[in-house]
Amino acid sequence: MEYQLLPMIGSPKELESLSEDQLHQLAGEIRESLCEVVADRPAHFASNLGVVELCLALHLTFDFSKDRLIWDTGHQIYPHKLITGRYPQFNTIRHKGGLMGYPNPAESDYDLFMTGHAGASVSTVLGLKAGDDLLHPEDGRKAVAVLGDGALPSGIVFEAFNNATELNKDLLVVLNDNQMGICPRVGGIATYLDKARVAPFYNGLKRDVSWLLNKVPLIGEPAAEKVGQFKDAVKTFLHGGMMFEAMGFRYVGPVDGHDLRALRKAMNMVKEVKGPVLLHVFTEKGHGFKPATENPVKFHAPSPFSRDNEVGVVFQKKGSKSAYTDLVSEKLHSMMQKDERVCVLTAAMCQGNKLDQIRTDYPDRFFDTGICEAHAVAFAAGMAKSGMRPVVDIYSTFLQRSFDHIFQEVALQNLPVTFCLDRAGICGPDGPTHHGAFDVSYMRVFPNITVMAPGDAEDVAPMLEFCSAHDGPTSIRYPKTTAESVEREVTPIEYGKSEVITWGEDGMFVAFGALLPNCVAAADRLAKDGLDIGVINARFLRPLDTEVIFKAMRDTNFVITVEENTLCGGFGSTVLEAANDAGLNTTNIRRLGIPDQFIEHGERGELLSDLGLDVAGLMATVHELAARNADSDSLAV
Repeated sequence: MEYQLLPMIGSPKELESLSEDQLHQLAGEIRESLCEVVADRPAHFASNLGVVELCLALHLTFDFSKDRLIWDTGHQIYPHKLITGRYPQFNTIRHKGGLMGYPNPAESDYDLFMTGHAGASVSTVLGLKAGDDLLHPEDGRKAVAVLGDGALPSGIVFEAFNNATELNKDLLVVLNDNQMGICPRVGGIATYLDKARVAPFYNGLKRDVSWLLNKVPLIGEPAAEKVGQFKDAVKTFLHGGMMFEAMGFRYVGPVDGHDLRALRKAMNMVKEVKGPVLLHVFTEKGHGFKPATENPVKFHAPSPFSRDNEVGVVFQKKGSKSAYTDLVSEKLHSMMQKDERVCVLTAAMCQGNKLDQIRTDYPDRFFDTGICEAHAVAFAAGMAKSGMRPVVDIYSTFLQRSFDHIFQEVALQNLPVTFCLDRAGICGPDGPTHHGAFDVSYMRVFPNITVMAPGDAEDVAPMLEFCSAHDGPTSIRYPKTTAESVEREVTPIEYGKSEVITWGEDGMFVAFGALLPNCVAAADRLAKDGLDIGVINARFLRPLDTEVIFKAMRDTNFVITVEENTLCGGFGSTVLEAANDAGLNTTNIRRLGIPDQFIEHGERGELLSDLGLDVAGLMATVHELAARNADSDSLAV
């Protein structure tokens, strides 16, 4: 499509010269550009469609070349990128080497934090405001956080609200209320916001009425009591801002988030207000694209599709093989059917974790806590203590937020909570905020936890069965990819035992997790080069099968550990530590995994290749070590 206005917007300052009609035209061009992106790659879609006018209003009201803006969670950053000088590169978004699908300070000074986890925006923008007031008080910089209603229940948000009231900084929190997280929002705060939707516009009347009535002469009862009664009546009638006003924020709203004129009026009204302010904005997820408004969950981050005038949209066909996520959800469903103690908890990721059928069939044993991972883990601990068998199904990158509760409420109590860590390892185009690169390192440090990873599709169901019978906490990690199967006679899952796929004379791969098929394929190809390389499916990290791994170290020329986790504190480190404790020579161990750096976004295959974790990379490592051993042998002779 030919765009008239988007190519002209090199910075937000150029928005000021546009007429109201041109701004509406620009909003339409932004939405059309979003549709073009999703035509050839998965991308966050409905959330971005919903904030177009909000984004324009923010940049028309504030000067974010000096003022501060944080988008929370960050996946709704696309319109912001389009009007901050990145339109020429927009077709590269979520491609390797192109624009990130999240804020990225390396791309633009308008992006202050790389954010992909919900809830931290109020804290960081409050910190920015406090720092600016100390270092540059003369600048009068404004501070704005755009907070989604799905993120609002996060504990850190209320910690920040509490602190903001104490500091009394000039802070604007824009509550982007679209009645959704990724899935429909849940909980008491969701119910509260639903009631606010039917309340009339409320502009902090509590304080305005108090000021007015305090001017009334004292007659009869103390004026303060009458003021208090009147304020309570006003709050009860208007409802919308009651909670926020009670926390010390001036509440303004609700405002139609797709009425650009109303948004600009409201923002200009609160721009100079002293102290913390919350502007409540109603938006519609998927606004402007009917299929997305009708099914915002499906269009949150849809597969590529094309538009068809007759049927709406046509999605690209997916492969027929199941992903690890599918296998886990199917097995959990089966376990819940057989054992009434099994329950499943997730943190606003019902659709991402493919738990829809579980939610439908077992609503009494399915718990969506919202974006509250720490609470989900502590809640699961309570359920386990009562005799249930809870499964906490959360993405690896998000489970990091509950580290302390994994320690105290689960591991320390030695409770039978099963952690299913979806999206472990390389997570593709979502990039560094979403790669599950650290869970092995943070789970293995706690006593009592059994840490596992299926090597292929055949390991998934037996591992979950093992967890359901194990009297202690367990952790299973698996990536966002198709679940392959290695041909073999599968060895049953046995506590702390690995599975020897083949034994090699020259060297051994020891795979922890779903890179096992790559190791088997590499070993098969290396055989044609005259190298006899065996493969061990480690299965367990804690406890580690030292008997088999130490034998490989003693009997072969080299051992290569393979994992999709940071090498720092990962599976390879576990092997080195165990070997060192046993007094073994560890010079013949090579660790392959994620190096000590954050990995950019890109397709999974591209990134594994860059990391030397694809078949070609594994083969190259073996050839290198074989050549080194050959040189050592020749020198010895």
